[in-house]
Amino acid sequence: MRILVTGGTGFIGGALIPELTRQGHDILLLSRQVLPCDGVYPSVTSLDQISSSERIDAVINLAGASMAGQRWNTDYKRELVNSRIDVTKALVCLVERLETPPEVIVSASAIGYYGHHDDEKLREDSLPEAGFSQSLCQEWEDALDPAREAGIRVATLRLGVVLDAGGGAFEQMAGSFRLGVGTWLGSGRQWLSWIHRRDVVAAISYVLSDANLSGPFNVCAPEPVTSRDFARVLSKHYFTLASIPVPAFAARLLVGEMADELLLRGQRVIPQALQDAGFAFRYPTLDQAVAAIR
Repeated sequence: MRILVTGGTGFIGGALIPELTRQGHDILLLSRQVLPCDGVYPSVTSLDQISSSERIDAVINLAGASMAGQRWNTDYKRELVNSRIDVTKALVCLVERLETPPEVIVSASAIGYYGHHDDEKLREDSLPEAGFSQSLCQEWEDALDPAREAGIRVATLRLGVVLDAGGGAFEQMAGSFRLGVGTWLGSGRQWLSWIHRRDVVAAISYVLSDANLSGPFNVCAPEPVTSRDFARVLSKHYFTLASIPVPAFAARLLVGEMADELLLRGQRVIPQALQDAGFAFRYPTLDQAVAAIR
């Protein structure tokens, strides 16, 4: 397949694109920055550069500013929205003008779609609770409605916290453990739905290749953990002299609104659709994932 990828230079894309290439796919990148002319993959900085006669068999949409990229203020919240919604709407416009539309669009979303439900197990058909992250994910997914209505297969990936070495959340979450101090946030009872980056790549490839798969998919490991349990697992892999909580007020002082949206509350999410489709996780437990990352 010839696959157009947005957000391909990010944490997930950096692992996904080499795998897609290994599988024999041709890659076209949309990048906000001009990539070197001798780069491995051809790229464009605007979808307007793509001719209507261009052959694009599939689209993978990973574009979006990091939810934890900086403290949330009005401007950054606008960037969080626009970096997702604007690119997705532009992709739909591209699809509409292509002489031969792609067979499938696989687009990122997040488990923030559900809002906060305390201990409730959340599957793809669970009803959402209102909040900033929830409305952002809802609008992100809804932006693909015109493609769905045009008969294109659309799969939305509600991503959990993606863990791996070399970037992403794990580097920050494991920082204190590497210094010998185990920590957790607030009460430690909030749920963390996580997934190893290799399983994200495998899930994207799995959904991309099966013409029967569409709709939302929770892309997270089948065994979510609480913040306190996350700390216990990491303490097995890092020598820690002490374990202490980070008080909720300190998290709010450090990162403001983001603390309540992303850190002090969470979602207990089950990847029901992926499991029903026969997907096998390489790292189903956090212990296995951390062992592979260390």
